[in-house]
Amino acid sequence: MKASAFSYARAASVQNALQLLAAHGDKAKVLSGGQSLMPAMNLRLISPELIVDIGQIAELQGIAVTGDALRIGALTRHVEIARSSDIALHAPLLVAAIAHVAHPAIRNKGTLGGSLAHADPASELPACMLALDATIVVQGQSGERRVAAADFFTGIYQTALSPEELLIAVELPVARNDASHFFHEYARRQGDYAIVGLAAQAIAQRGAFAELRLAYFGVGDRPVLAAAAGKLIGKQLTSAMLSDALAALDAELEPQQDQQASVSMRRHLARVLLARCASALLRRPDLAARASA
Repeated sequence: MKASAFSYARAASVQNALQLLAAHGDKAKVLSGGQSLMPAMNLRLISPELIVDIGQIAELQGIAVTGDALRIGALTRHVEIARSSDIALHAPLLVAAIAHVAHPAIRNKGTLGGSLAHADPASELPACMLALDATIVVQGQSGERRVAAADFFTGIYQTALSPEELLIAVELPVARNDASHFFHEYARRQGDYAIVGLAAQAIAQRGAFAELRLAYFGVGDRPVLAAAAGKLIGKQLTSAMLSDALAALDAELEPQQDQQASVSMRRHLARVLLARCASALLRRPDLAARASA
């Protein structure tokens, strides 16, 4: 099957793209890397009347560190994230996550902004934005606005973007020197969509978590910043504390059943990931087996 007929326009600038989007509203779709948009069009899951190609807009590209903030342009490709020394130094969680995104051919073309705007609940990068406390920078004809990552993803394939707005960049706090991260996902095969995954960033001091952000993906209609993390902060972690956190996690997640996994399987894997995350970040091998105890 091939896409239904559509018109095509290559935007010369952000303003030009915004003018096109304002003129056509929800009948237009933005093309950046095309790794999600084109398959959906070919399957006729969506049939836009106009494709607005933003792939050559220079102002949407680039990675820069300014003060205590790391800014990544929306057109930054996955492979550029993987190879960036600035990202490796200031947001290493992203480098760890990118290795799990599909396959090299996809990573060579896919973009950060495209992944976030697509908002697949099983995708790695939206969850990383929650774990890293990112701000999504959005622009419309009336100007820029900044949206916390926790507020940006609103449902399956849904975001806070209006049809006339463009995601232009992501801003991340520069990671502290004592920060650590964890990333793991369960998938049928390397490169497949995750059944369940966890992206986490923490500050551990004297064997306890001072800060901990746990962002799950594949367990609902959007990435989930787990409130259960709060039960692990501020004290030396005990088996009882971890058990309480696992029970709280079970209560707050609302995974769905599909052809890949049952609800109970997803809950189990989420618990396993929490225990393994705590074990890895605190260097406590004794914690890893608690999820199945």
